Amino acid sequence: MPTFSAPDGTLLSYRTTGDGDPVVCIPGGPADSAYLGDLGGLSAHRRLIVPDLRGTGRSAVPADPSSYRCDRLVEDVEALRVHLGLPRMDLLAHSAGTNIAAQYAARHPERVGRLGLIGPSSRAVGLEITGATRRACALLREGEPWFPAAFAALVALTEGRGADAEAVAPFFWGRWDAAAREQHAAAQPQNPDAVAGFGAEGAFDPAATRAGLAAFGRSVLLLTGEFDLNSPPPMAVEFAGLFPDAALVVQPGAGHYPWIDDPDRFLAALEAFLNADVSPYETVGSRIPSAHNNPR
Repeated sequence: MPTFSAPDGTLLSYRTTGDGDPVVCIPGGPADSAYLGDLGGLSAHRRLIVPDLRGTGRSAVPADPSSYRCDRLVEDVEALRVHLGLPRMDLLAHSAGTNIAAQYAARHPERVGRLGLIGPSSRAVGLEITGATRRACALLREGEPWFPAAFAALVALTEGRGADAEAVAPFFWGRWDAAAREQHAAAQPQNPDAVAGFGAEGAFDPAATRAGLAAFGRSVLLLTGEFDLNSPPPMAVEFAGLFPDAALVVQPGAGHYPWIDDPDRFLAALEAFLNADVSPYETVGSRIPSAHNNPR
């Protein structure tokens, strides 16, 4: 795998798949980027450049553990852009990686072409997801055979009582089958220091990030799954409202990994966005108003 040097000298790896115009894809976790695969076949249309965040995958463990902080990972993305020689790059990110991408867009707006946030995390912008919101999302799965045990664990977790977090894993997938179980295992972080450091004190400055995104004049797509317990659609609506003009797609029947649950539908949304031909708003059963009119 090719490598590049971070600003502090840490050697970071990335992989490249496909042909066409490049798009940089930031993984979540922090976990080995291999779980992204080729994002449901997007590599047939674009050249995917997928970094391993420091301390994950084939990237080196940094000498300074404080460099795992999300705000410091932003400059690793900038170092990758410089290494690739791209004056501006289209940027996709998933889950926790959307915190890096949001901060990057706020800090370096002139370096971003299009910005796509998949299953977005709200930590960088300070949006709260209440237990009630998560439980309402989970109740959409009430007919599933695994629902009673998983929902009981979710209630316990959202009420601050002890429960096995893995018990709620089925809620993150459109179908909790053998393939989902395999993908779920592959997406789990393996470096506890990277996970602990990611959100350490100082990692997020929501006010500054919101201010930067409010002035962000590029094309933006937020895509979340109808069943995504991590990134429930009501939060995604609020997140979209932080941009001057953002498209929101809620993918029917999908969880936190929409390119696995329905790759064709996911790919259609991504292709339309990356080709600058996004329909204004698509959601489940209704249209939502322009993002900049959404309540915050």
